[in-house]
Order: sequence, then C-alpha cells, then structure tokens
Amino acid sequence: MARIDIRDVTKFYGKTQVVHGVDFTINDGEFVVILGPSGCGKSTLLRMIAGLEEISGGTISIAGDVVNDKEPRERGCAMVFQNYALYPHMSVAENIGYGLKVAGVAKVARMARVQAVARTVGLDEFLDRKPGQLSGGQRQRVAMARAMIKEPKVFLFDEPLSNLDAKLRVQMRIEIRKLHQRLKATSVFVTHDQVEAMTLADRLVVMNKGVIEQIGAPKEVYDRPASVFVAAFIGAPGLNLMPATISSDGHSLMLADGQRLIVETARYPALRPGPVTLGLRAEALSIGPEAQAGRHSALKATFDFAEELGVGQHIHAEVAGSPVVIHVEDRRPYRSGDRLTIEVSAHDLQLFDSETGLRLAQIDAPCPARTRDRQRALDALS
Repeated sequence: MARIDIRDVTKFYGKTQVVHGVDFTINDGEFVVILGPSGCGKSTLLRMIAGLEEISGGTISIAGDVVNDKEPRERGCAMVFQNYALYPHMSVAENIGYGLKVAGVAKVARMARVQAVARTVGLDEFLDRKPGQLSGGQRQRVAMARAMIKEPKVFLFDEPLSNLDAKLRVQMRIEIRKLHQRLKATSVFVTHDQVEAMTLADRLVVMNKGVIEQIGAPKEVYDRPASVFVAAFIGAPGLNLMPATISSDGHSLMLADGQRLIVETARYPALRPGPVTLGLRAEALSIGPEAQAGRHSALKATFDFAEELGVGQHIHAEVAGSPVVIHVEDRRPYRSGDRLTIEVSAHDLQLFDSETGLRLAQIDAPCPARTRDRQRALDALS
C-alpha cells in the first residue's frame, strides 16, 4: 500500500511562509493532481513529499511510515522532472538503467528490465540512441521509464509536460494516463495547466497562496467551485463573474445596470439580501432572439469579438460593465457593438459571498418549493 498522508504541513523560507498548514490524504493507487498558479506552493509541496525540501512543520507519511527525517532514496518515490535531467553522453538504455547499475544489479538482469520498461513506454526501438537524437516527447518517456524501472511505491511528476509543444502535451497526457491504468501506482502530478489537470486527475487539489482552496473530483470542482478563485481558475474559459445584489425579498438579484434575474431561493438556505458575486459558466449561456430581451431569464449584452475554436466559438461580450464569455456552436455574423440577448436559466446561477469569495451553501436536490418560489419571483418582477 502506498497511501500518502499529509498532516498540517508548513514551509518557511526564512520568515516567509509559502505553505500554510496543508492537510489531505492521497489514497493508494490514486492519481492526484496539485493545481495552481506559479508561486502557489504546489512544487514545494511535491518536493517535500519527495524529500528534496525539508518541511518546517507537520508530518508526511508514506504507506503508514512517517518520512519527515528520511532521505529521498528511502521514501520509495520516483520523480519525473520538467527538464528531463538525462545524461547526454549515455544511450537511452543506459539512462533508463543507470539507477539499477548504481544499485549493483547485474548487467543481464538490468538489461532485461530496461527492455521490459522500454516496451511499456514505446521506446524499445530507441535504446541505442542518445538523448540528443530524440524528440521532446521521447526524452520525456525516457525520464518516465527511468522512474518506472525502480518500481516505486509513488510516482511524483513536477510539471513534466511544460517544455513540450501543444500536440506533444496532448499525446503525453494520454501516455501518462495509460501508464497509470497499467501500473496502478500512487501518483502525484503538479501543474499550472487546468486542462492537463482535468484530463488526468482522479482528484484535484487546487492551491492558492500556499493554502488548499478545494479538493475534489474534476467534475465536482468544475461544477461546484468552492471559491471565486477556483471558479475563475478552472475551466476554459473560467466562470464568468460579476457583482450583483440580492433583492430584499430574496427572489431576484440585480446587476450593476439594473438588470435582474430570478433566484431559486429553495436552493440557497442561507441566502440573505445584499451584495453577492454571480457566476455563470460560458456553456450554460445561449444567445437568443432580440425579441426576448425583456424576459427576466435573459440579459442584455454588447458584443465585443468572437474567438474561433473549430468546434464552436467563444463570444466575448459585456454585461452590466463586466466581461462575459458565451460558448456557442452556431456562427452568426456579429459586429462589435451589436446588442445581444443572453438566455440564462435560474438553475445555472452560481452565487459567492462578495466579501470572503466562498461559495454560498447550495442544495441541488429537487425541492417542491422551487416552482412556488419561481412563480413568486416572476410575480415580484412583473
């Protein structure tokens, strides 16, 4: 078993604290991605798990064994770095098998394991080549094979795809996911790329300024971001966010320019009148005919520009002074300054506390009061 328990871990550089009491568990065989912007502490946390950085406080356990004072080689981890770190004068086979050579494994046994691992990552035809004769993706596979041959309890990946071009990154994401399905090893992957994180992770750990903002399955984090930071960071594009005010009766919210939307109050047990931050996913919005602009389930917007995606477009517009992105699959000939009507479902509203930035408590289960609340809201707005 290779469960990792991280308990109240902190890290200081001098008087500067960069990791603040991080606390979570990575289950045996799980693929966890630590995601966040540059400087959030994610790579520092990974290096503390590996033993390459000392922790300032707390404990890290691997397979039930506290490893705070253990050397990296004693922790049962193998690490894949961003820069490959291959020996340029050695062949692919020598690079992959170097750790076994240092450990004193006999040449015949060593080469058998090198060939087996090379087949696993598709490098069996390149064993005699030097790293300089390989593509970036192939070199990253060599680095992965070198880690695999140690048969570690834990794989640690420190932004391993950052140096690859877009096409290779997609290919290597697929390779890493297939590798994990075959080996079932506990894996921790650090990245700032949310697409990479969403496609690879069993669970996401979203970090910001040395603290954990949210832990959950990719779909859970995407559908129900715990804070405005997560909402803006997760998704391509992130959640549309704009200031709004809940009405005194709690049945509607008003934007900065006076436009109003219905709120299903049964979904928000702690909802109170006053300022909130409204969140809307781009794909939850649609552009309707201008004749519907007076409906309370629609917002008036001003078209700015369209971003071509091949399978659709991102329409960039402005609503009540805030930028908004709408994902559409049909293409219409809009011009800058055109007036649009954005269709909004009350069920797609996401609300956050305007002061703390935290998501308001929300109930998604069907509620008999919902229809009644919606009719009350319509009556109040009419």
